[in-house]
Amino acid sequence: MDFSYFAETGEMFRRLASDRRQEELLLRIADLLWQPLDSGGKILFAGNGGSAADCQHLAGELVGRFLRERPGLPGISLTVNTSVLTAILNDYGSESVFSRQIEALGRAGDVFWAFSTSGNSPNILQACAQAREQGLKILGFTGQNGGKLPNLCDLCFQAPALATPHIQECHIAAGHLLCGILEERFLAKRTPGHTGGGFLVS
Repeated sequence: MDFSYFAETGEMFRRLASDRRQEELLLRIADLLWQPLDSGGKILFAGNGGSAADCQHLAGELVGRFLRERPGLPGISLTVNTSVLTAILNDYGSESVFSRQIEALGRAGDVFWAFSTSGNSPNILQACAQAREQGLKILGFTGQNGGKLPNLCDLCFQAPALATPHIQECHIAAGHLLCGILEERFLAKRTPGHTGGGFLVS
C-alpha cells in the first residue's frame, strides 16, 4: 500500500463522473428518495461494518443538515440502538437484526436504503425481503459485482470498484450528492423562487 491508492481513488471517481448512465441512475434514485420525504414517509438505512457508519453518516445529513439551513428530514439508521441490536441478536440471530426493525418501523411508501459492498450480506438480503413484504421501496448500494442485492431492489447503485475501501468511498460520495439534491428539492418546495445554489457552505 502506497500513495498510488489516491490515484486509484481518483480514477474511480473520474470513471463515475464521465458515465452518463450512472448520472441518470443517481437522478432516478433521488426521485425515489424524494417520494417519502415529500409525502410524510421516511428513509431507513442499514449496513454492516463501514457501511453501518455510512448509514449513520447519511441519516445524520438528513436529520441535521447537509449544507443549507432547513428543518430536519426523516432518516433513521437501523445500526445504532445497541439494546435493540443485541436483543435481536440474542433472541433471533444476526440475519434478523435489520428485518425485525423494518417490521417494527417500516411503513408502505417508505424507502429502505440497503448497503452491502458484496451484495450478499444475509441480514441485508433478509431485510430487503421484509421491506418488500411491507410495501417499502428498496434502494441498494453495492459494488461492481453486485451479488444478489440488485435483484431485490427497485433501484441499485453499483460503485465502479471491486475493492471494499473504494466501494465505500464511492458510496459516501454518491450519498453526499443525493443528500444535496434532496436538500435543494426540499428548499425549492418550501421557498418560492428558490432555484438551488450548488454545494456552498451556508
